[in-house]
Amino acid sequence: MEPWELVARESIRDLVARYNANADSGRFEQVLECFAPDAVMELDGRPYRGHDEIRSIFTGAAELARGGSEPVLVRHHTSTLQIDLIGRQEATSRCYYQVLSRTGLDHWGRYLDRYGVIDEKWRFVHRREFLDGFVPGSWTRRGADGGAAAG
Repeated sequence: MEPWELVARESIRDLVARYNANADSGRFEQVLECFAPDAVMELDGRPYRGHDEIRSIFTGAAELARGGSEPVLVRHHTSTLQIDLIGRQEATSRCYYQVLSRTGLDHWGRYLDRYGVIDEKWRFVHRREFLDGFVPGSWTRRGADGGAAAG
């Protein structure tokens, strides 16, 4: 393995961690920095294109998660991150995720991602989320009738 490959892999791992931590903390501008300006994020088969549409995923999910008077607690955990480098500027990956809330496990699924180097940083070019399951009463399903809730 060449040094650039190690740097690329670690940069992508860091990108996924920043996505999770910033989204869970409501720092949506920092989440958007993880995406290329013309990136696409797909939820339930619906594409959201560019930063403005992608921002709406997170602001909509935050509204859904606010169910009562207590502060929102959401924690994303990703695992089995398999990174395939296509070259020095392009990569793909797949991983599992699960989301915890105050009441425990809320929902879980998978991400299929494509990355590119933009302005010398790895960023999401395309992120596709697959919701594999959720517990009864999951806050993410409150938006199932057309609203967006990020995995």
